[in-house]
Amino acid sequence: MSAWVLPDHIADVLPSEARHIEELRRDLLDMARCYGFELVMPPLLEHLESLLSGSGEALDLQTFKLVDQLSGRTMGVRADCTPQVARIDAHLLNRSGVTRLCYCGSVLHTLPAAPHATREPLQFGAEIYGHAGLEADIEMLSLALDCLRVARLSQPNIDLADASLVKALLNGVSLNASRRSQLHAALAAKDSPELRQLTQDFPAQVREGLLALVGLYGDESVLSEAKNAIPPLPGVHEALQNLKFLADHLRGVNVTFDLADVRGYSYYTGARFAIYAPGSSDALVRGGRYDQVGAVFGRNRPAVGLSLDLKALVRVVSARPLQAAIRAPWRDDVHLNAAVAALRSRGEIVVCVLPGHENEVDEFLCDRELTQVAGQWVVQSV
Repeated sequence: MSAWVLPDHIADVLPSEARHIEELRRDLLDMARCYGFELVMPPLLEHLESLLSGSGEALDLQTFKLVDQLSGRTMGVRADCTPQVARIDAHLLNRSGVTRLCYCGSVLHTLPAAPHATREPLQFGAEIYGHAGLEADIEMLSLALDCLRVARLSQPNIDLADASLVKALLNGVSLNASRRSQLHAALAAKDSPELRQLTQDFPAQVREGLLALVGLYGDESVLSEAKNAIPPLPGVHEALQNLKFLADHLRGVNVTFDLADVRGYSYYTGARFAIYAPGSSDALVRGGRYDQVGAVFGRNRPAVGLSLDLKALVRVVSARPLQAAIRAPWRDDVHLNAAVAALRSRGEIVVCVLPGHENEVDEFLCDRELTQVAGQWVVQSV
């Protein structure tokens, strides 16, 4: 195999795409800062038990493992930054009030999340710790939409669900890990026959509620249908009320519901959301409430957050125009070099054309040039 061939689902990012990704990264971090989020930079790898604490089997399977040559302990390359940020909130900051944290960094997956997905996403995320009310959920949804707005994505679609709904229905039902996994798979696939088979020995109300979930997806009328279709077990009404409250604060965007969506069941504890580009079947942004994320670190704080992959986002938004620049000749000339330095100090992009390469095209739009007029170096339009 040639030395330059990269592993499957791993790719170099070339100048045009890299420029766009970097512009998006800056815009999204700036937007998070406008909301009062503080930037953190967790390490790329750490001890495996810390990296996977409380994250569930799915993240374990997505994590590359290696042995630390210094300590002999097993380490992991992060597949998700959220457990790291929870650790930072719990142990390093240890604040008693609300903490808003954001981050942007590469993560590594053992397998791609989708057929054409990269195994090295560039994950942007934001998280609020310390507030249990839906106000924090609304702020997270608002930030997600503002991030997509600055990324120039039009007409996003938001899908809402609530992990506590299925948990409320299953409260008191004894299930081993295997059967619970089968149940979740049947719900996700909306496989009513399989669900009937799996729940045949469940209490009647629980079985009735789970079977009803399969057909409860669509617009806001789903919530009204759910009130009649799902037995009023403890926690059910509250979950439906929470979804209605969030939807009422999302006017002007297309909102749908899928009450059988149990993705991230072991991770999320309440309302969760997925945001899609028009016509896309893969979510661009995922987020929601995960109040148990810090428990393994000794601080069981309320938490809500979002994350997205900038590499996936850049593929569905419009390309941005090239950045304006100034073309300058290359000469061993003190005055020319001083003029170039002065322009760069003011934030201008100055591309010095090396001898013999005057007609080459690059990633900048040289709409001006530095020319010598009457013994002075001046900028003129091309």
